[in-house]
Amino acid sequence: MDLIPEEFETLEAAAEFWDTHSLADYWDQTATVHFDVELQRRVFLVPLEWSLANRLMAAARRQGLTAETLANLWLNEHLQQVA
Repeated sequence: MDLIPEEFETLEAAAEFWDTHSLADYWDQTATVHFDVELQRRVFLVPLEWSLANRLMAAARRQGLTAETLANLWLNEHLQQVA
């Protein structure tokens, strides 16, 4: 039986681990933790030109990110520069 990794490099790596392992086999390695979850996330949809959306998705794939994450990073960077 594999040990539970201390941390996963990506959410996909964690999902892959738990897709191929049963928590029942690792129950003795678990610990009780407490955390808060913010469920009030808001999503704003912004229409993009088709070619711009395709370029965004391609750039995101090259960086191993989702288009949403890359757009948020770029917008945040730009808004910090113009603030």
